[in-house]
Amino acid sequence: MASRLKKITGITVAGAMAITLIGGFEGLRLNSYPDVIGVWTACYGTTKGIKPGMKFTKAQCDAKFIEELVEHENGMRACLKTPNAIPDKPYIAYVSLAYNIGVGGFCKSSLPALINAGNYREACFRLLSFNKAGGKVVKGLVNRREQEKKFCLSGL
Repeated sequence: MASRLKKITGITVAGAMAITLIGGFEGLRLNSYPDVIGVWTACYGTTKGIKPGMKFTKAQCDAKFIEELVEHENGMRACLKTPNAIPDKPYIAYVSLAYNIGVGGFCKSSLPALINAGNYREACFRLLSFNKAGGKVVKGLVNRREQEKKFCLSGL
């Protein structure tokens, strides 16, 4: 499955936008830490294989970030009928959500049906409903989803 974020020769323009947007939301932490619901996290929000006391360099985090962005992008693409038809900014906003809630959460949500029907605008607004962690509304997620929605709509 072809990535719109990364090619063999490097990062695409969409990839650079994704890194900037999602990296800005996630922030960079070189030491592992428990997130708001206690999941061990490091770098740009990665949780895969993270344990207490782990340390990373910025270069390690950067490499891990693009790898995981593409992994989440590919997972997202698998539940969409025509992912290449989606304009760049909504596409990146949807990748951002998949990165944050996981591919399973994204694919089981109402978003793929809206996107597959070509209703990108409604899908942009639906991003706002993903504002909880551990069953509770989290102000940081409320803010993130609002920014993702605006970014998403700006590409339509």
